[in-house]
Amino acid sequence: MIEDLSQAVRARTASVVELASELIRRPSRAGIDGYGPVLTVLEEWLAARGLPHRRLHDAAGAVVGLLVEISGGRPGPWWTLDACVDTAPYGDETAWSFPPACGDVVDGWLRGRGAADSKLAAAMFCHIAADLASHAADLAGGLAVLLDVDEHTGGFGGARAYLADPQAARPAGVMIGYPGMDEVVVGGRGLWRATITVHAPSGHSGSRKSVVGAISRAAHLVRLLDAAELPGSDPGLDCGSGFPLPPKVSVTAFHGGEGFSVTPDRVDINIDIRTTPSFDAHDAETLVRKAVAELDTALPGPAPTEVTPVATWPPFRLAEDEQPAAALLGAAAAAELTVRTKTAGPSNIGNLLAGEGIAATAGFGVPYEGLHGIDERAHLAELPTVYAVYQRAVLDLLAG
Repeated sequence: MIEDLSQAVRARTASVVELASELIRRPSRAGIDGYGPVLTVLEEWLAARGLPHRRLHDAAGAVVGLLVEISGGRPGPWWTLDACVDTAPYGDETAWSFPPACGDVVDGWLRGRGAADSKLAAAMFCHIAADLASHAADLAGGLAVLLDVDEHTGGFGGARAYLADPQAARPAGVMIGYPGMDEVVVGGRGLWRATITVHAPSGHSGSRKSVVGAISRAAHLVRLLDAAELPGSDPGLDCGSGFPLPPKVSVTAFHGGEGFSVTPDRVDINIDIRTTPSFDAHDAETLVRKAVAELDTALPGPAPTEVTPVATWPPFRLAEDEQPAAALLGAAAAAELTVRTKTAGPSNIGNLLAGEGIAATAGFGVPYEGLHGIDERAHLAELPTVYAVYQRAVLDLLAG
């Protein structure tokens, strides 16, 4: 443990659990529940401690997050702690062995949806902000705490609103409070996503006239995409860049037709391509358009196949000596923890930040079970250590 912080940290963790419990008891399932109740709990807690905070809104005026800002007394970069307070849905509530919104502690586990992802981290980060506020004049730069309520939708509206806010200081780096003590995510594959619309003449399935329908044309395109050659023969390495994961192509949706008697004139396909430094968004789009051109040449349709890009995020990877990874890993080492760095296959909010030129880490929190599944819960014995690590990391970053 970090000896000079351990006593104070242990005294704080009971309050962290109390706040997290209250947050869990306010259901905030993305796209299902209103976010007013969970944000009100946070706002009342912050106001009672005199911490400056405000709501963030998207372009349509919807509330997408809450921002806490602690300004230091000396010039320096700003750093951000980020945790979402919206959650995944409950799923089959009858499969849970306890109520999903109970927020209680049993046998050392904090129970309920959001306990792991990420209401405990949100409560912890609010307390760290309160710790710093009393001696902010001694710090360089500043600390922002972003509490996102548009994360599990995949829209990341809170982060987008934060980055677009002209009042907010632009962060030099962000630490995202996902759970799990063994790893810190310091990188991730990027993505390029598009919808592909395949056309064909419609016809009756019983007609004497044979037509190549849109489903047949689309199936041919899927085979071309599945057979596409990607760089990196080693399944654990993106050759040429040292990036630890290869690119990947996946067709994730296929929609067209209804009933039995009509061959459809249109099929829509979703494609998701995970990108790397040596196979970027331009390469991904080139691959898809080449396959589309092959389709339209081999099986011509009444109209060209359409490719509509939907989203692009860059891959990213921090070195262990880059901030804020260095501060978090250093604080973990000071707490005598062995923490691995990881480059994630799935994308995360770190990719969004990387696209803005902002370094990010994701992960490092308490052990957990049932994340996004049934019986979600977070183990509390490790909470004092996790709290101390984040507190030490933030103090190191704000030391100037």
